[in-house]
Amino acid sequence: MAYSEPYDALDEKTRDISRAITSLREELEAIDWYNQRVSTTQDQELKDVMAHNRDEEIEHAVMAFEWLRRNMEGFDEDMRTYLFSEGSLLEVEDKATAAVAPKGPASTMTIGNLKN
Repeated sequence: MAYSEPYDALDEKTRDISRAITSLREELEAIDWYNQRVSTTQDQELKDVMAHNRDEEIEHAVMAFEWLRRNMEGFDEDMRTYLFSEGSLLEVEDKATAAVAPKGPASTMTIGNLKN
């Protein structure tokens, strides 16, 4: 596991979050590999085994996401915004950011206004 900051400078929660993100990355990579194998194998029994393995990795990835939702600031709010939403994700984002956009004169500022 690689850290961008000195290991000793990180508290235990930050290290746990890093472990979870690393595990999630590994699970997603395994899902991709198994899915490619399912797509390319011609042997139906092997295809079934690989699909089963892929689906187990999906379960592991979702569990890691849930741990992050419970333990890392920001995940819960964003998951509640985007997961199981309908329509365009960019429209969901527009609605979510409009709900927290500043109101009043500051929201109408442009670069042109700042030049004067």
